[in-house]
Amino acid sequence: MAEPFVQMIGEAAAVNGQDASLIKAIVHVESGFDAGAVSAKGAMGLMQLMPATAQQLGLDDARTQLLDPAVNLRVGAQHLARLLRLFPQRLDLALAAYNAGEGAVLKYAGIPPYAETQAYVRSVLDWYRVYSESTYAPPPCPAR
Repeated sequence: MAEPFVQMIGEAAAVNGQDASLIKAIVHVESGFDAGAVSAKGAMGLMQLMPATAQQLGLDDARTQLLDPAVNLRVGAQHLARLLRLFPQRLDLALAAYNAGEGAVLKYAGIPPYAETQAYVRSVLDWYRVYSESTYAPPPCPAR
């Protein structure tokens, strides 16, 4: 459920010059607003950041800190801002890089031909439109 994180998302977005609706869309797709989510590949928290990425962005104890929603959102928005600077005026490429890594986007000079990444970019853009155009709140996440 997005509600407990709305203020934190707004703060992380503002500090990093991002649109809160975009951050909400990424969180929706990445973790379904589950602050404790950990993927099979080791991505953690709301924005599903890899610990190595978080360490590059200044976290000392990424494996612990990424499960703190405020930290995760701040570092995730910082990472997204960096990708948007790397791919100016190309939100689609920044999102592809968020999912598959900037190396893959650079290698293919566009969205990589990975079904997961292509679906990810479409899904985030779709949710970004939903969050931008309304006051939509997603249904509560099912209990684990």
